[in-house]
Amino acid sequence: MSLLFTNARLIDPESLSETHGSLLVQDGVIVNLGAEIAVPEGAEVIDCGGKCLAPGIVDIGVKVCEPGERHKESYRSAGLAAAAGGITTMVTRPDTDPCIDSPETLEFVTRRANEAAPVNVVPMAALTKGREGKEMTEFGFLMDAGAIAFTDCDHVISDTKVYSRAMTYARSLGALVIAHPQEPGLSKGAAVTSGKFASLRGLPAVTPMAERMGLDRDIALIEMTGVKYHADQITTARALPALERAKANGFDITAGTSIHHLTLNELDVADYRTFFKIKPPLRSEEDRLAVVAAVKSGLIDTISSMHTPQDEESKRLPFEEAASGAVALETLLPAALRLFHAEQLTLPELFRAMALNPANRLGLPSGRLSAGAPADLIMFDADAPFVLDRFKLNSKSKNTPFDGQRMQGKVLATYVAGQAVYRRD
Repeated sequence: MSLLFTNARLIDPESLSETHGSLLVQDGVIVNLGAEIAVPEGAEVIDCGGKCLAPGIVDIGVKVCEPGERHKESYRSAGLAAAAGGITTMVTRPDTDPCIDSPETLEFVTRRANEAAPVNVVPMAALTKGREGKEMTEFGFLMDAGAIAFTDCDHVISDTKVYSRAMTYARSLGALVIAHPQEPGLSKGAAVTSGKFASLRGLPAVTPMAERMGLDRDIALIEMTGVKYHADQITTARALPALERAKANGFDITAGTSIHHLTLNELDVADYRTFFKIKPPLRSEEDRLAVVAAVKSGLIDTISSMHTPQDEESKRLPFEEAASGAVALETLLPAALRLFHAEQLTLPELFRAMALNPANRLGLPSGRLSAGAPADLIMFDADAPFVLDRFKLNSKSKNTPFDGQRMQGKVLATYVAGQAVYRRD
């Protein structure tokens, strides 16, 4: 099967360029792209009408609530949401109930994902059993079962000896460790970032230094063990110099941030709105701008949704007691386009952080517009305005902070291996 996209605005994150042209797909693989491509016999031609054609988003850190909490999110609902949001690969978290810490559980969720999700699903597994920080999981067996990385998500391992042993073992297997930089003692029970606003609201707060302290410890362990390491969310200006030094020293370290920390700040909590309660908590505007600049410079490598579904019952509580997290599979792209429209990041820079860099870090062939790459593609209108209605989202849970907000950017079609998995009506 051949598919020819014509009249497209090609977004290339590898060369950081935008060009007008065509792209040819054969048997699920990109085979050619350029200004003019002859139409192969029998090819389906899709006129993009000058809209954007970009690599599909590779989203690290998606929570799908199978097993245990299917009422919050299933592989089917998450897969449909991802396809509608232009995400062609979901890298799923192990913080389920029970958590994904054994080959049997991993095989179960992999089978469910293959049956139900229209997009690629790549699972991560827990770093320690039960994510309790006491005993490492069986990395080798989990990697054989398909685990692409190991993480305890927001459960920070406080026992440094256990953590260093896990990192050493991961290093021996060439496994990637994904960590949540945070000093657990300081951040325990916190709902917001410390400062004048937190004091005025009377909410338990955590200093931004807790992230810096957690990252400093992790960097020391990276130096000691030589492990491949990715920080899931860097959200404060205080942590950036340490990250820059670690990269300059040649450590195998990358870092990500979430779309919410790039587009929202601590003042959005306003009158205790729990849809804005996430982990780590929203930061100051100064921190937000520093993190945006770090994405632009390439210091922060990836942008992800950190999709965390929560049901209404766990959100409609006093702010201090409400569950943390927000759904973001369908809002990741339009929220990221706020940075484009504000002229803070270009489209190729956005897709470098949302597609190319995550794919490279995980050793995936996707995330690029180049011959030989899988035809995981999205076509979108970067300028199309709309008002977000959370009840129209495909996710089972509707806990988005962007409900009712004016946004720009609609996905028109999503393709996985050259097959359309979503088309806007």
